[in-house]
Amino acid sequence: MTFRCRRPGAATFIEFGGPAIHRAELNGRVIPIDGFAGGRLPLRDLAAENTLRLQATGAYSNDGTGLNRFEDPVDGRVYLHSQFGEHAAYLGYACFDQPDLKATFGFTVKAPDGWVVVSNTGGVLGDDGVWTFPPTKLLSTYITALVAGPYHAVHQDHRGIPLGLYCRRSLARYLDPEEFFEITQQGLDFFARRFGHPYPFGKYDQLFVPEFSAGAMENAACVTFHEKRLFRSRVTEAERMDRAVVILHEMAHMWFGDLVTPRWWDDLWLNETFAEYMGYLGAAEATRFKTAWIDFATATEAGAKAQDQLPTTHPIVADIPDVESVTLNLDGITYNKGAAVIKQLVAWVGEDAFFRGVEAYFKANAYGNTDLADFLRALEQASGRDLGSWSRAWLEAAGVNTLQALIEAEGGRIRWATVVQAAPADHPTLRPHRLRLGLFDLSGSGLRRRKAIELDVDGAATAVPQMAGEPVPDLVLVNDGDLTYAKAALDSGSLSTLARHLRDIDDPLARALAWEALWDMVRDAQLRARDYLTIALDNIGVETDAMTLSSLIGRIERVIESFSDPAHRPSVRSLVALAARGRFDRSEPGGDVQLLWARALIRAARDPDAVAWVRGLLDGTAEAKGLSVDFEVRWGAVDALATIGAAGDDLIAAELERDPTDEGRRAAASARAAQPLAEAKQAAWKVAVDDEAAAMATRRAVAAGFHRPDQLDLLDAFVQPYFESLMPVWESHDAEEAISIIRWMYPRAVVTHEVVDATDSVLAGVLPGPVRRSLLESRDAVARALRAQAFDRS
Repeated sequence: MTFRCRRPGAATFIEFGGPAIHRAELNGRVIPIDGFAGGRLPLRDLAAENTLRLQATGAYSNDGTGLNRFEDPVDGRVYLHSQFGEHAAYLGYACFDQPDLKATFGFTVKAPDGWVVVSNTGGVLGDDGVWTFPPTKLLSTYITALVAGPYHAVHQDHRGIPLGLYCRRSLARYLDPEEFFEITQQGLDFFARRFGHPYPFGKYDQLFVPEFSAGAMENAACVTFHEKRLFRSRVTEAERMDRAVVILHEMAHMWFGDLVTPRWWDDLWLNETFAEYMGYLGAAEATRFKTAWIDFATATEAGAKAQDQLPTTHPIVADIPDVESVTLNLDGITYNKGAAVIKQLVAWVGEDAFFRGVEAYFKANAYGNTDLADFLRALEQASGRDLGSWSRAWLEAAGVNTLQALIEAEGGRIRWATVVQAAPADHPTLRPHRLRLGLFDLSGSGLRRRKAIELDVDGAATAVPQMAGEPVPDLVLVNDGDLTYAKAALDSGSLSTLARHLRDIDDPLARALAWEALWDMVRDAQLRARDYLTIALDNIGVETDAMTLSSLIGRIERVIESFSDPAHRPSVRSLVALAARGRFDRSEPGGDVQLLWARALIRAARDPDAVAWVRGLLDGTAEAKGLSVDFEVRWGAVDALATIGAAGDDLIAAELERDPTDEGRRAAASARAAQPLAEAKQAAWKVAVDDEAAAMATRRAVAAGFHRPDQLDLLDAFVQPYFESLMPVWESHDAEEAISIIRWMYPRAVVTHEVVDATDSVLAGVLPGPVRRSLLESRDAVARALRAQAFDRS
């Protein structure tokens, strides 16, 4: 390693997370290694130009950081992959692990015969079995990468860019290279055109790696993905669209994040915000997934609003004082709200000006480091808009606003109309919004938009003179078109219209936004859970878009499990199961709608006929024309039966024998944990909390099975042990791993005031910041559920 020092004679340190450094030479002289502690080796008396040589031993991991080692249970083959973001490159090799210290990297790797090694540049295998990778362009440490093993590979060329796809050999049949290459080629062309800058890193490899700790990682020219993006079972078009958005998100990082990189971790949010927005834009404009913005409204923005109403919400621009705070702030504010705010920014400055600014930004800063001010300056110069006040309101202040249209009418016509804006007391910022008001009328069998009014809204109240004299509409939809990020409140007349005619809205995006408004109300205990379920079951039949339907079914289940009065729960679940069976029977065999309702029926099954049908899926006796009873459906059935005590260890073991993969093992572990048995819960607790040898992917699966809302009598016994385990877990694991366990095992299914009180008692003491934040967020979910349940009883 060579590096410069601006002040010769100064001292610094190199980071390395392995167990041992055996020898160190600085500028040709051996330096003491007894000072190596806490991952840092002191380097003293530096010269202007320095050369450091280390001989060291690293350690493989199974928690998804550093260099992860995995043995395939199907064929015994071993696979390695790196995960160096954020601030984890030092776990793989010695380096100055911060984003503003860019360098060129040349790797050489000795690997077993038959292995493939992939990195940021194209490697060459020598006769001696050593892979040599030519030096990269200037990169930050966290986007370097190394993947090695007997991977199956498929290659293609696109306009001179070598493309590669890699996965484990046991998963090769699920790779689907045609679809991956199609999305990849469409994305590369789209971004090069939109950004006014060709793809910067030569080749483009995408690798699906086992036990990956993230969804995906934007390593330059060597993008890694969680293997869940390889579909072993029949999936909906919505799940394919979600995968396409992730592919495009990571690709956008090649420019925004890899070519131009933040100076420090406090601007990492801008990477994710921009890439999330571009993932959806690319899907909608460059691929077959033209309804991507509906998914954005129902998933991305909904997640942002939920996160933004937590007691731990924070500005998009967050202070990152140290590396432990990096992952903590990569949350729904960073990804979801940030992307929604970028969408608002595009509307605010205009799309053409936005992309002129982006092109100038890449041209001026290629292979360098920037901060937020550099990005906003480029947009200001392109658009002529002063973004200082915009940034303070949108990026530097937390909280979500609520917008509502107030109307005074006379003789069936509007006399005046105003859009009022509110903010929570803890975060009182009122923001400028570019938005659209949709006026909808019942006409025949439809609820159709009569007029759309686009305007700038700012402050507590903004008059809308364009509405004066208009007939009073049956529905006023604030934020029609989803131009801004806000909660849209419904007036009583609009709520009444939606209760009976939501299904009649002829615009799918407008319908999605109406569903969003209702969901906000039920979460805020302004609409009873049973009333929401009635509206949902009466209107859901119109939804055939898989993403919208999947989201709505998920919310119906969330209402039952969290927001409904427990006394009502059996009856409403029975209604949902009945509705699911009816929708399943009437849906097109083999289609997305059928699959989604089948999954819903499996999860809701409680009465004997429904349970028998679910069991029949496993033994082949169920009537399910067109339904592919594949791995996912079968494991879903096993899990559902285990949850209600209708499946024991024998059934789980038999299914595992059919599917002995690592994914099957995790599904079996989750099903065992779901059983309503004290011994099953105790065994699950031991794996998730106490078994340090268990991989994080296994712990996650066990935790998912452990918490079931109808098992309060069993789960109540683990409330006190959970709080007693907090500090031991924190002290015995690294921060990211500890917080995952603390978050996964919080007694979220025990929706009682006792859990809230116990959490408050712990919060009253001294806690590490990440632990405190996790507890505050988990407590908020239980308190919100208690408020909704009380309202449902009223």
